Amino acid sequence: MRSSSLIAVLIALGLGFTAIAPSIAATPAHAHRHAAKVKGKRSGSKSVKASRVKQGKVKPTGKFKAESTSGPRTKGRVHPALRATNRRSRRQKTWPQLASKGDTGKVEAVHLAMPPPLRGSHESLVHQNEMAEADGLERILDDADLNDRIAHGSLVPVPVSSALSVNANLPENRRYCRPWTAKFLTDLSRAHSARFAGASLEVTSAVRTVEYQRQLRHINGNAAAADGDVASPHLTGGTIDIAKAGMTSREIGWIRAWLIPLEQQGKIDVEEEFRQSCFHISVYKSYTDPKIPEKTAPLNPASMLAAHGR
Repeated sequence: MRSSSLIAVLIALGLGFTAIAPSIAATPAHAHRHAAKVKGKRSGSKSVKASRVKQGKVKPTGKFKAESTSGPRTKGRVHPALRATNRRSRRQKTWPQLASKGDTGKVEAVHLAMPPPLRGSHESLVHQNEMAEADGLERILDDADLNDRIAHGSLVPVPVSSALSVNANLPENRRYCRPWTAKFLTDLSRAHSARFAGASLEVTSAVRTVEYQRQLRHINGNAAAADGDVASPHLTGGTIDIAKAGMTSREIGWIRAWLIPLEQQGKIDVEEEFRQSCFHISVYKSYTDPKIPEKTAPLNPASMLAAHGR
C-alpha cells in the first residue's frame, strides 16, 4: 500500500515538471541579462561605474570627477603636482626691459623674467676709476675742497622732489653730485614714480671726500679705499647710492631692468650692495651726451641679463 502511494507521488512530480519546463525555455534572453545587471549593481557597482566613466559613457560625479585645470568652473579635484605648477606660473612675474630699437636710437619695452642681482666686482671698481679719470674728474680732498667746488658750480645739489629724497643723516655739504649725475637721478626718479604711483627713491650717499673716506675705513671694513686704482668713486662726486630698503621685489626688478641698458651703453656702472642694501651707481659724462650713434645694433634681450658687469 505504502509503495503504491510513493509511486503515485513520483508520477505527479514528474508530470508537474514536464508542464513548467516549456515556460522556462520560453523566457526572453533580455530577462536573464536584466537579472545579471541587477546583480552586478549590487555586488560590483563601483568598478562598473569607474569603467563607464573612463570610457566616457557617463558623466563623472562624486569621487569620479575628472581632474582638470580648465578653469574656475571645474569643480573636480586637481592633482597636487598640477596645483604646484599653477602656483609657480602665477608667481613668475615679468619685468619691463629696455632694448634699443635698431638705428633709430629709440627704446621699446619687452618683457623678461626677473633680472638677476647686479653684483659688483674688483674689475668693475677699477673701471669706475678709469672712467672718472677719462672724464677729467679729480678726487675731492677735504671739506674745504668740497665747499670750493660747490661754490664754483662743479657740484650741484641732489635734485630732491616728491619722487626723490635724501637720507636725513647725510650732512648738508655731502648732498651734492655732478650735473650729469643729477640729470640721471631726475630721469630715474620720474620714471620710477610714473611706474609706481606714490613711491619714491632715497639717496643715502653722494659726494665724499678723501678725508672722510679714510675715517670711514676705520669703522666700516667694507668701505672702499681712499687711494689707488680701487678708490671709492664717491670721491669724484659722480657716484650715488640709492636705498633698496622698503622697495618691493617688483620695484627692485624694474630698477635693474632700467639700469642694464645704460650700463651696456657705457653711460653708468652699477654695483648692487647687500650689506648696506643699496644700488651703487657711477654716472659718466656721456649720460648727457645728446649725440646718437649713426648705427646702433639692437640689443639681445636675453643677453641683457647675463652681460652685466666688467
